[in-house]
Amino acid sequence: MTTHTFDIVVLGGGSGGYAAALRASELGKSVALIEKDKVGGTCLHRGCIPTKALLHAAEVAEHVRGASHVGITASLDGIDPAGVRAYREGIVAKKYKGLEGLVKARGITTVAGTGRLNADRSVSVGDDVYVGADVILATGSYSRTLPGLEIGGRILTSEHALTLDVIPERVLVLGGGVIGVEFASVWRSFGAEVTIIEALPHLVPNEDVALSKGLERAFRRRGIQYSLGVRFQSAVQDDSSVTVTLEDGKKFTADYLLVAVGRGPATASLGFEEAGVALDRGFVTVDDRLRTSVPGVWAVGDIVPGLQLAHRGFQQGIAVAERIAGLTPATITDTQIPKVTYCSPEVASVGITEEAAVAAHGADAVTSYEYNLAGNGKSEIIGTGGLVKVVRLKDGPVLGVHLLGDRVGELITEGQLAVAWEAHPEDIAPLIHAHPTQSEALGEAFLALAGKPLHVL
Repeated sequence: MTTHTFDIVVLGGGSGGYAAALRASELGKSVALIEKDKVGGTCLHRGCIPTKALLHAAEVAEHVRGASHVGITASLDGIDPAGVRAYREGIVAKKYKGLEGLVKARGITTVAGTGRLNADRSVSVGDDVYVGADVILATGSYSRTLPGLEIGGRILTSEHALTLDVIPERVLVLGGGVIGVEFASVWRSFGAEVTIIEALPHLVPNEDVALSKGLERAFRRRGIQYSLGVRFQSAVQDDSSVTVTLEDGKKFTADYLLVAVGRGPATASLGFEEAGVALDRGFVTVDDRLRTSVPGVWAVGDIVPGLQLAHRGFQQGIAVAERIAGLTPATITDTQIPKVTYCSPEVASVGITEEAAVAAHGADAVTSYEYNLAGNGKSEIIGTGGLVKVVRLKDGPVLGVHLLGDRVGELITEGQLAVAWEAHPEDIAPLIHAHPTQSEALGEAFLALAGKPLHVL
């Protein structure tokens, strides 16, 4: 057994883990970064980056299919799964190479293998032991399934869906959240018949209901089918198809079933509980500084209760590294973290929904405004419908910004600033949004809530 000593040992090299390692190294700390697969984690290799590459390929297919509407002569001859895969893998490989080089240049020691936390706060990897004055847990998440629903064959998780070498003719998507609607969007653009099965009353059920209803209308126009409000009961497969039965007896059959019912914390069998780290339903319990129940042990990313977003884990990793170094970074609450679902049309939000605002402050204290993208010149040019919705306290700050439409994810940072800085619409209304841009739609909503709407009656 060989013991290696560092200032900080990071268990997990995904978004939260490698961000913590990079920032800690910047601050003069020696760091061991332990990763069982590849640095970059799920986001880079099996999540954010490859799925967004697929979504871009899908967007290109839609542009070619609709080229005649803008006077361009073009035709979509088909989708080449091998070519799409090569494009996607090329993007990932380039980003991975860059990250590897950055980690190496910062002097971080990368350890390949599965780490296990010991009772003395050391981390074992095979016969080696890594000891740090501080340990950061960043082991990420895994694709959940449902009781009695076995993954395999024609029943896929998102990781398996990425590796499919065919374009399904018919596909079922179990779960209408972020992962489900993104894959549904891709497959529909590639020509598949798609049906989403969601047990809750709306698609993207964690969003403001205005966005959920708007996305449902847009998906209907695109020919994406969905079943809402009835729970899954069972699924059976044979050599050529999968059949899903709902609790009301309704059946759906397709070539494949994508199981997209969320992600669970990857904390099992890693020694956390044995080392005294408190868990709640598999998630690591932390305080507002991301400290666990064991002194000197911190946790970041998807294993911490809350939004499972790469940029949240990234921010948390930086914050923990700075706290270990004696700095005092601000605590960012989940309501101030922007969320984007990259289907077509995109869904983006920050802050709280109107329903949550009313529950917190009362109906008489809350007002909102919706601006239809039909009135926005740039949205008309790129051919997207959608809306901007801003929720505020009457005579008070902006509480939530909710966007629906192609490319609106690029606007959400302005919404984040408004919410995080507790800006009043009257503060933002005098600021100029460039013309013609989609950002003008957000400006119109702020103008309306400030009492001076411009392009609406």
